[in-house]
Amino acid sequence: MVSLVPLDVTDPRSRALLTAYFAMRGEAFPKGQSYRPVFPEASVFTPPAGVFLVAVDDDAGDVGCGGIRRIDDGPLGTRYEVKHLYIDPSTRGRGWGRALLEGLEAWARERDATELVLDTHHTLEAAGALYARSGFTPTPPYNDNPNATVWLHKPLLR
Repeated sequence: MVSLVPLDVTDPRSRALLTAYFAMRGEAFPKGQSYRPVFPEASVFTPPAGVFLVAVDDDAGDVGCGGIRRIDDGPLGTRYEVKHLYIDPSTRGRGWGRALLEGLEAWARERDATELVLDTHHTLEAAGALYARSGFTPTPPYNDNPNATVWLHKPLLR
């Protein structure tokens, strides 16, 4: 069983998970391309602007993280962006990525979000499959993230 705990993104537990995520992404990034990680500013994941959740397993401890932040409104209205969704590779396949994503979506819905967006890289196949199963579909790029090759959105119907 996993529980979702809101933590400041600068908390050592959050930083450890983000460091692991950025290292994994850097190692897996396609040869010849450079991955540029950026540790997020705490303010973007501080309510009401957003939240950063850490997934905690009773036995394994901190196993993942993810954040959601308010960005400029889009064509559908109030928009939040999913960022840094990560599950430790040794604990994958247990539904914890889905639990994190659902927790972030619930947080956004409670704040009257009408759309979720995210950017990702086409090489993150498992993440892409999770996003597709969760109702995300392709959308035109909404930012200039140099690490992204895919942009997705999910309308939040009321």
